[in-house]
Amino acid sequence: MNSSAVHRLRLVSAPEGVSFVLLLICSVLKRTTSFDAVPVMGMVHGILFILYAIFWIQAWQAQKWDAKRGVLLFVLSVLPFGGFVAEQMLGREERGELKPAATTA
Repeated sequence: MNSSAVHRLRLVSAPEGVSFVLLLICSVLKRTTSFDAVPVMGMVHGILFILYAIFWIQAWQAQKWDAKRGVLLFVLSVLPFGGFVAEQMLGREERGELKPAATTA
C-alpha cells in the first residue's frame, strides 16, 4: 500500500538511524579525545527524531496499524540501527509485500 505518510516515514527512518549512530560515536569521541561534535549531532538527531515521531503518528493514523506494529516502529527509532530496520519494513509495506493491517469493524 503506497501511502504518502508511510513514504515520508520511510524517507526519514534511515537518516534518523544514521544520525543516532553518529551521535553515539561523537559521544565516545568526546570522552576519549578533544573532538566534540555532540552539540551539532545532537541537534541534527533531535530534528530528525522529531520528524520521525510526527511522520510515525501520521502513518499510524493513515494505515490504521494495530498497536503491535505502531509500537514496534516507535521502539525501532530509539534503538541503534533500528532506523534501518524500520526503513526496510516500511519499504516492504510500500511495495505491498507485507499484509495490510487488519481493520476491525
